[in-house]
Amino acid sequence: MASVMEDPTLERHFKGHRDAVTCADFNPNRKQLASGSVDKNVMIWNLAPKARAFRFVGHQDVITGVQFCPSGNLVASSSKDRTVRLWTPSMKGESTVFKAHTAAVRSVAFSHDGQRLVTASDDKSVKVWSIHRQCFIYSLNQHTNWVRCARFSPDGRIIASCGDDRTVRLWDTSTKHCINCLTDCGGSATFVDFNSSGTCIAASGADSSLKIWDLRTNKLIQHYQVHSAGINSFSFHPSNNYVITGSSDSSIKILDLLEGRLIYTLHGHKGAVITVAFSRAGDLFASGGADSQVLLWRTNFDSKSYQDVLRQHSRRSTPDPPPHLSDIHPRGPHLHHPQPTAIQVSPTVTDTRSTDPHVIQLGQSLHGNTLLNSWPHLTPMQTAANSHLSNGLTACKVANSRLEGWIEGESASRADLTAGNDTKADRRARKGRREEEVEEIGQTHPLEVLSDHPSVNSILQHIVQQLDILTQTISVLEERLTLTEDKLKECLSHQSQIVKDLRASRERQQTESEETDGSPVHFT
Repeated sequence: MASVMEDPTLERHFKGHRDAVTCADFNPNRKQLASGSVDKNVMIWNLAPKARAFRFVGHQDVITGVQFCPSGNLVASSSKDRTVRLWTPSMKGESTVFKAHTAAVRSVAFSHDGQRLVTASDDKSVKVWSIHRQCFIYSLNQHTNWVRCARFSPDGRIIASCGDDRTVRLWDTSTKHCINCLTDCGGSATFVDFNSSGTCIAASGADSSLKIWDLRTNKLIQHYQVHSAGINSFSFHPSNNYVITGSSDSSIKILDLLEGRLIYTLHGHKGAVITVAFSRAGDLFASGGADSQVLLWRTNFDSKSYQDVLRQHSRRSTPDPPPHLSDIHPRGPHLHHPQPTAIQVSPTVTDTRSTDPHVIQLGQSLHGNTLLNSWPHLTPMQTAANSHLSNGLTACKVANSRLEGWIEGESASRADLTAGNDTKADRRARKGRREEEVEEIGQTHPLEVLSDHPSVNSILQHIVQQLDILTQTISVLEERLTLTEDKLKECLSHQSQIVKDLRASRERQQTESEETDGSPVHFT
């Protein structure tokens, strides 16, 4: 068992998101961390002490995926608003929008050469995009349900995807064909990724399992069942010796893949852990969850450097390729259960480096924040008071129905649509409870000014809610209109074919009649 000095430790916490954190990724330059949230914003956190953070505003719905390109000069984000954006992680806050999906985009990932993007969507497709030409290239369409995640292999020759059809599919990027379909998933597959050598693939599931396959033998080699709720995300350590997992049971698990056992359980989040990610060097990892926080951890448990691991594996007697987690071959698929010897770590290390970073908002808000921030009658004292009030209201939203909708794959607007049917008495009661909660909440972390009066704030919140409902309604109408147009085109095409067949039949009959009696036949 690892010594106390090798236990993972909590380095910092980042507060700035106003709702659940859904995704995170480290910049390869080791200076920045990106995260996305249900609050529709992408945040770029600078890891240097006292550095500013950037909030990128532009998406119209929940951010579902975020990733830095290999060079670190671009950040890709995916959203339920059906778009993918490419951001420049700087003060400019510029972005390019990619549109081709017809439903929510669930994940986005760069190829290892940084030339392509792969996205997964609720429209049951996986799409590949060109970064240089900034356009859609091709689509992969054999999934029969929502696709949750898609990733390139390290060499770029394979794409792995998984989804609610309980399968993991492998695609050949040259032929665009599905070359393998893994059906060992017990439930909806939530996340998929390759190890750094590309010899193995892992997939997590809503049934709380993590399964690892060897791609050279197409066999399931490891199966972990260590969480008590669904696994939302996982990340391979660069050495391929460890995997971290984040689950809706509020815990982070660290698995030793060479020994095939659970070695750590980390408790740092209040609510579901939705995303986890190792840094490129493996010395740090980040986690984000329903409590709107991003936690930065120092690994520690991997005492040997990646180069030491490579040298150790180079002395093996077997002629296999470079190190991979299947160096130890089990006799067959086996289940790993939690062991009482696993170390339970509760973070007691507070953020000793700096206070919460100053946040600079970039881009244009789509829900009126720009208008609200420019309210003409604000005084400095009102601004400070309103900041506390608005952030108090924000704190009340943690782990709300929108998060549950994201985890279960449901639209976040359903709760809003239901709320629209409440009586006036219900709305007055909710308003009273909200005001009481605001009075009870202490000092939070002000980032933006929303309004200059509680009543104005309530009205504006209601307007935003109604706009969300209208947006969702329009989206549903667009989908129905598209289906209607498709059916109409099909009917017209079918009718046109019938008319052509009828005319051809009449012409044949006329020709035959003329050949028979020599007199023309006229049809009415």
